[in-house]
Amino acid sequence: MTEGVEWALHSCLNPAWAGPGRPVTAARLAAYHELPAPYLNKQLQALVRAGIVISTSGPRGGFRLARPLARIRLMDVVAAVEGPDEAFRCTEIRQQGPGGGAPASYRLPCAFAHAMARAEPAWRREPAGQTLEDVREQAQAPAARERLRRWLANG
Repeated sequence: MTEGVEWALHSCLNPAWAGPGRPVTAARLAAYHELPAPYLNKQLQALVRAGIVISTSGPRGGFRLARPLARIRLMDVVAAVEGPDEAFRCTEIRQQGPGGGAPASYRLPCAFAHAMARAEPAWRREPAGQTLEDVREQAQAPAARERLRRWLANG
C-alpha cells in the first residue's frame, strides 16, 4: 500500500474531530501532519469519487465526511485510494533474465503469485471488518483530539 492510504485514513478521521459537518481544507489537513497539500488533495479527491467525503467549494469550503464514521470501513478507504485490484501483482519476472526460459515452459502459475492470492482475502478481511468509528475509539487520548479540534478551528 502507498502512504496515500495512511494519509487518506487520517484525513477522514481528522474532520470528524473538527466538529460535525464542518468542512476542513486540504491545505489545513496537510499542514497538521506536514504533508504536501497537492498530493493529499489527490487522496481526498479519490475519497470524494468513492462517496466517503464531500467537497465544498468557496471561502468556507473544504472536505467533510459524507457519512458517519461507523459506516466507513477501512477497506472503503483503501479501495478508494489504491483501487480494487489485488495488492500483489505478479509480473512474471521469473521468465526474465539469464534464468528465464520460453514462456511455454512455464506451465504452472508463479508460486509467489499463488501464495499471495491465497493471502489476499485474509488481509482484506481485517480492514473490511473495522470502521473508522472503531479506530476513533482507540486512536488518541481526549487531550490530543481537543488539540486537533482547536488547531483546525484556528485555521
